[in-house]
Amino acid sequence: MKYMLIMRTTDEAAQDFQDVDFDQMLETMGKFNDELINAGVLLAAEGLDPEPGLVVDHGSETPVVSDGPYGETKELFGGYYILDVASQEEAVEWAKRLPYSGPGIKTEIRRVSTIDEFPQDNPWIKRERAWRERTGQL
Repeated sequence: MKYMLIMRTTDEAAQDFQDVDFDQMLETMGKFNDELINAGVLLAAEGLDPEPGLVVDHGSETPVVSDGPYGETKELFGGYYILDVASQEEAVEWAKRLPYSGPGIKTEIRRVSTIDEFPQDNPWIKRERAWRERTGQL
């Protein structure tokens, strides 16, 4: 099963990380990434740049685009991992091992639905499956 680990921090926690040496941060995260790779569970991992970002709000008839990505939220979505693990419990164990923990830092864990979970006779699912096969994603 695929799970997404979403790294979230408060504004205050993110500010604290500005003092962390960038090379040291890369080494610390790199060691954790190596653990995931060696365990055979890492599918993707990316950090997200908070600037520039936009939000498209679909709450009205005409979508409204505004500066973002965070607006008035209290937590920042700073990056993610996608893991292929046997269970939610295993995803939790990996999340507990993430470097850089402390007050204001959380990891949200969400299962990622796969194309195999949708009706395979649906024409749109068939089209997507064909596209995934053509692009080497299956």
